[in-house]
Amino acid sequence: MSMRIALAGNPNSGKTTLFNVLTGSNQYVGNWPGVTVEKKEGKLKKNDEIIVTDLPGIYSLSPFTPEEVVARNYLVGERPDAILNIVDGTNLERNLYLTTQLAELGIPMVIAINMMDVVRKNGDNINTDELAKALGCRVVEISALKGDGIIEAADAAIEAAKAGQLTHRHIFSGAVEHAIAHLEEAAVHGLPEEQQRWYAVKLFERDEKVIEQLNLPQTLLEHIEVDIADVESEKDDDAVSIIINERYDYITALMGRCYKKKNPGRLSVSDKIDLVVTNRILALPIFAVVMWLVYTLSIGTVGDWTVGFMNDTLFGEWIIPWVTGMLEQIGCAEWLVSLIADGIIGGVGAVLGFVPQMLILFLLLSLLEDCGYMSRVAFVMDRLFRKFGLSGKSFIPMLVATGCGVPGIMASRTIESERDRKITVMTTGFMVCGAKTPIVGLIAAALFDGGAWVATLAYFVGIAAVVVSGIILKKFKAFAGKPAPFVMELPAYHAPIPANVLRTTWERGWSFIKRAGTVIVAAGILIWVLNSLSFEGGFHYITEEVGGASILEVLGSVIAFLFVPLGFGRWQAAVATVLGLVAKEEVVGSFGALSSMADADWAMGAVESMDSSLSIIGQEFFGGSKLSAFSFMIFNLLCAPCFAAVGAIRREMNSAKWTWAAIGWMTGFAYAISIIVYQFGVLFTGGFTLWLIPAAAVLIGLLYLLFRKNKYELK
Repeated sequence: MSMRIALAGNPNSGKTTLFNVLTGSNQYVGNWPGVTVEKKEGKLKKNDEIIVTDLPGIYSLSPFTPEEVVARNYLVGERPDAILNIVDGTNLERNLYLTTQLAELGIPMVIAINMMDVVRKNGDNINTDELAKALGCRVVEISALKGDGIIEAADAAIEAAKAGQLTHRHIFSGAVEHAIAHLEEAAVHGLPEEQQRWYAVKLFERDEKVIEQLNLPQTLLEHIEVDIADVESEKDDDAVSIIINERYDYITALMGRCYKKKNPGRLSVSDKIDLVVTNRILALPIFAVVMWLVYTLSIGTVGDWTVGFMNDTLFGEWIIPWVTGMLEQIGCAEWLVSLIADGIIGGVGAVLGFVPQMLILFLLLSLLEDCGYMSRVAFVMDRLFRKFGLSGKSFIPMLVATGCGVPGIMASRTIESERDRKITVMTTGFMVCGAKTPIVGLIAAALFDGGAWVATLAYFVGIAAVVVSGIILKKFKAFAGKPAPFVMELPAYHAPIPANVLRTTWERGWSFIKRAGTVIVAAGILIWVLNSLSFEGGFHYITEEVGGASILEVLGSVIAFLFVPLGFGRWQAAVATVLGLVAKEEVVGSFGALSSMADADWAMGAVESMDSSLSIIGQEFFGGSKLSAFSFMIFNLLCAPCFAAVGAIRREMNSAKWTWAAIGWMTGFAYAISIIVYQFGVLFTGGFTLWLIPAAAVLIGLLYLLFRKNKYELK
């Protein structure tokens, strides 16, 4: 017979790390029924009868966020056999608030105090025996990152489930306890005895969802209200605040008996570091320097060398010449050699050439996340975002989106305010995700000598686009309102755990590689077909003897005029931009295929591939203009995301109208910024075009939207 164990705890308590250790590869991920919050379950290693459920990280069982609703519905409705409550030992008081609520559910529970290695290192002491005695359940010391005590905690949860032993419920003050006892007798006495306490407390708090679920008669609700009002009058406070205060009074007394700090009032190492990295003046400059170093290593220096090796050596000198020679030896037709060498290998190779560069980027970002720095960035950005009417919670999806836009968009569901959630969904796509990174790398290498400043600037252009969009959208009625509150635990700094960092890096990288083997192969074949066939003088395959404009050139020329004001009105750039809507990687893939097809010597490996290919991209696609290439990069970074991200937007918005609004906003904003960048760039470099007039009008319009008075602002 199977047994279900639920992992419950605060965000950043180490719950997911514990889940990964307990289940290994026996995991399955989906969505909770009726909502888009991720559901993680898995079978315990070496015991397939034990099902472990990783509940979303929550601070309480009050139904304010989708995560809290999901966790509460599962615990109250599904009632697992046991709860394994993961508690951050470095922030014991805050974490025990959830523990007191879980104890009232009437479900066997074991407490796993995580990060005990850090607690001991700080010289602090947690008396787990005293804590276990007070709470009436087993307390196990663990370190999820080091793997200490994890199996013992799981075994304890299994034993607790078998024994069916319930935890102690702490006793509130006299008046409150009397009212709760009365509520149990009057309203919930028909429920199982172990559940009555939790429901009575929630009725005292006037929990709307519980009241709706119990469907109590109006006369009974009025009778209950009298008891609650009497306590509120006596305590001179509202019912919810009374319960919160009494829980913390209990926890404070418990901490006095169970927790001894070596140096009370002394700042920890993490606190000392935070005095610098979260400083109001220094925080943003430090963040800018950190990201510049990240992109210098990944896009420049080390990353640039890896791209050179992949393109020049691996594909240019080894794979393409070998494949071409082999196909010619077996007598393949010229068109088939071209299809495989130019269309498939040329397109896919151009994208895969950036994989080492991306893996370095993902590795560095994972290191920053695992050590705890990126949590501080979210805290710092909250101060900036709130000045513009946004919540710091909007930055969390943006951090996720640096790997892939799809989970970044999905991460917006943690924002309570529907207005803030919509703005976040509509702007998260501005961030430079893994699929956009090769675009930045390509432009930087082709026209800016591989300068890391290009990638760093691109990253902050994405953040600036989010801020500007947030300011503008907040001034419309549909998005007006105060930003959602931002509460986040800042984990203690610690040395990154190699297993976690490598797992995260590989997951992000493998997702990119799989797309290169599917979508980009198909797109590469399509590009080759359309660029190798012509209707001029009759339908035919283009050769040196029989030329003509290709179908792709004709189609690209039809839409190229749309991008003339932006500085890249050539058909190749137009085709790459449109294909980028399918998958952003295909922007580079199409350039790779088209450049290799434009240079037969490159395809044959007779010249240095990287230099030749980049020369073609710089000259043929942008006329050698750095400004045109930069405008192209800006537009493709900010415009509508790939089809997969659009699908995520549709799921999160749950509305076709809002989905189209998001796509329209991103594309329109990208067009506006690109025309301003290019046309004023031309002006500042001594040139002039008539397109400067509409560009100036667009700039004035943006400035008006940005600085106009917000008539919906709440005073």
